[in-house]
Amino acid sequence: MTSGWHTTRKTIAALLLAGVAMALPGPAAAQDSDARLRRIESQINALQRAVFPGGDGRYFTPEVDTSRPQTPTPAVPTPSSSALTDMLARLDALEAQLAGLTARTEENANQLAQLEAQMKAMRDAQAAAPVAIAPPTGVIPVPSASGAAPAPGRTPAASTPTPAPAAASAPSPARVAAVQAIAKPSTGDAGDDEYTYGFRLWEAGFFPEARQQLSLFLQKYPTHAKASYGRNLLGRAFLDDGKPREAAAAFLENYQKDKNGARAADSLLFLSEAMVGIGDTDRACIALAEFSEAYPALATGRLKEQYDRDRSKVTCQ
Repeated sequence: MTSGWHTTRKTIAALLLAGVAMALPGPAAAQDSDARLRRIESQINALQRAVFPGGDGRYFTPEVDTSRPQTPTPAVPTPSSSALTDMLARLDALEAQLAGLTARTEENANQLAQLEAQMKAMRDAQAAAPVAIAPPTGVIPVPSASGAAPAPGRTPAASTPTPAPAAASAPSPARVAAVQAIAKPSTGDAGDDEYTYGFRLWEAGFFPEARQQLSLFLQKYPTHAKASYGRNLLGRAFLDDGKPREAAAAFLENYQKDKNGARAADSLLFLSEAMVGIGDTDRACIALAEFSEAYPALATGRLKEQYDRDRSKVTCQ
């Protein structure tokens, strides 16, 4: 038994030395040396149990089945460092782009606030000298002897009027007849009829009469479904009549009152045109930038042609 034990010890030592030699890391086997060493130790333990079998508590059930070949555990691949580097670089680029967009948005908001303050000052200046608006009847009121138009519902005195001052230009009979020829619709929707009549006056080129009619419509029906149309058309009646400052105030008001209104986006584009007419290209660019950010679908859809035309009139940074 002693001789057999010495022989076995020599065999085990030889196997252990061979296993250690095999487990030493080399150029091609460095990656799985630990797994191979653990496998050799398990095989040596199994060999011990095979040489010294028995029910003694000093021995244990073999940890591995030496009757079948062992399948090496596959190595877990290490994530590529280049992929991680690329991802971090892309995240840095996205953060830089987001910071740039945030700065541009804040700059546009600040410039738009300045534009709104200027338009408010213009409206306040106009409110300091209000002009009374009489409901249009299809006939332009003829100035009275004092040069003022008669009050609505009243007719001039039958006495011979004093000739009006030369500065007060009364409408010609031809213009009065032309305005009378434009019929006011009667569809049962009084608000829509008022707006449509103002639209017909504007379409015919009677811009002062159209402004009078549209102002009346907005005073009587401020929440009508056509209110956004009316405010936008009021601005156009100023712009087409060569009054860009008054037009700019009307367009800005329409955009501010209801940014989701049917003609709020149109008013922004016409606001840029009014600013070009004033000679303020910087604020024209602000209006165009606000339009492209607030209404991207319209910038490539219904209003694309007008948007491209307005952008071609100015050079924006």
